[in-house]
Amino acid sequence: MPLSRRRFIASTAAIGALPAPLLAQSSQTEFDLLHDTITGPPDRAFAALTAIRDRGKPDLAAGLIMAMRFSNLPRHYFAETLTKITGTDAGDSWFDWMLWQEANPQVVPHQASLIALKREVYLQIDPNFDVFLKKRHLRRDRMKIRLEEITWGGVRKDGIPSLDNPRLITAGEASYMRDSDLVFGVSINGDTRAYPLRIMGWHEMFNEVIGGVPVALAYCTLCGSGILFETKVQGRSRPLVFGSSGFLYRSNKLMFDRATHSLWNQFTGKPVSGKLVNSGIELQQRPVVITTWQNWRSDNPDTRILSLQTGHRRNYGSGVVYQEYFASNDLMFPTNVDQRQHRQKDYVFGIREFGGAKAWPLKAFRNRRVINDAMQGRPLVLIGDAKSRSVRAYERGNLTFKSAKDGLLSSDGRRWTIGEEVLRAANGETLPRVAGHIAYWFAWNGYLGSESALYKG
Repeated sequence: MPLSRRRFIASTAAIGALPAPLLAQSSQTEFDLLHDTITGPPDRAFAALTAIRDRGKPDLAAGLIMAMRFSNLPRHYFAETLTKITGTDAGDSWFDWMLWQEANPQVVPHQASLIALKREVYLQIDPNFDVFLKKRHLRRDRMKIRLEEITWGGVRKDGIPSLDNPRLITAGEASYMRDSDLVFGVSINGDTRAYPLRIMGWHEMFNEVIGGVPVALAYCTLCGSGILFETKVQGRSRPLVFGSSGFLYRSNKLMFDRATHSLWNQFTGKPVSGKLVNSGIELQQRPVVITTWQNWRSDNPDTRILSLQTGHRRNYGSGVVYQEYFASNDLMFPTNVDQRQHRQKDYVFGIREFGGAKAWPLKAFRNRRVINDAMQGRPLVLIGDAKSRSVRAYERGNLTFKSAKDGLLSSDGRRWTIGEEVLRAANGETLPRVAGHIAYWFAWNGYLGSESALYKG
């Protein structure tokens, strides 16, 4: 039976009130104390919490927040201890304290105990996590993100299996698709393919060669972002192949490469932990669009599309995967976000190019199809449709554009055809497409924040 709240408060006020065998021993390490709060019987766990309170240092807050999630003790016992050692009353839930932790990077964790606790808990969940949790890679000076903010996403390594060179079929063979189903549309060097979100939501990653270019689509369902990356990088003889680690950082999936098992930020395309962390590698983006199957097939009749024969048994029905999450404005995992301008799950189209970043709210396209804008001094034209979540961006030089039947009309009177790789004028002149992607506002704002400009038109 759990001890009462009153008994716990009394025990923390006077540790001598607990029977001597249940006291946390003075020789216990910080790891032992944190470990006892998760695995110890109630009295021993309470004694460990008392010892942490008496120790009075905030460096064990990160370990306590992690223990709070996995312990069977009522959460308010951890909250009281956290309030005591941090001087802050953040709330009674793990979610509340994760938000506090994100907002307080000046609180440096006790490194040895946190590394040991992460390994102890996560290797119990899946021994295969060991490839991501080598002690030498988890040191604070070896990581590009904060270890204390890495959390378990609820699945094991490869629990969300990638699709590697999956089977494709013709558009005519895709009888399972509805016209309104959304797809990720990709075209490289004339090789045109569609990847339905109703399938990709179960896999979140594909590794392919499209138009002779090795690429991976990294789809973070929690962030609403599917980003297409080139996987052939300088200094490596073979393309990188990616999978889903099972870990999250600020509600964003951490992917990994199968060559080195380094962890990568899905949003930035940079390694954040492991052998490649100081390699200077940043994956190059390629254009991808979300649109309806009807629109994609109409614009690209020669497209191929994923077959339902993926080698995995999943319910690939329309609107099945993550149905409740997509329909709600709530997040599944904690992360702070500025909601003064947009709600946390409002969609934006973001570009990170030309030495900068900029986001365009998807709702900006509700009443207009074409936006002439610029970023970093580079003129751009964006063609979007809020209903289908579609946005394509192109460089526009000194031209401005407006919508016209079957394409665009430029300020010099010429008509242009919208292609997946370029805008094309009747005389053959082309303007290149610029890579960008859709994402929830909380993800874009959380990762880029003040580094990104925001369209306010």
